[in-house]
Amino acid sequence: MKTVKISLNSIDKVKSFVNDITKFDYDFDLVSGRYVIDAKSIMGIFSLDLSKPIDLNIHAEEDVADVLGVLAQYTV
Repeated sequence: MKTVKISLNSIDKVKSFVNDITKFDYDFDLVSGRYVIDAKSIMGIFSLDLSKPIDLNIHAEEDVADVLGVLAQYTV
């Protein structure tokens, strides 16, 4: 598992983020405080406080570099 901090501070960023990660078969969780939600759930993302960076847990053992390349625009 790999954890990175991301920022999703606009509606357009949230939509493009969900579209980008749904291309991968891995599981992704967003962690904000005590809340953990499925990162592929657009409704779940909007239930979080998006004004500050959020931890993204990537549940993949290999090929994480491909995922990080796609997520580079969201990382803090």
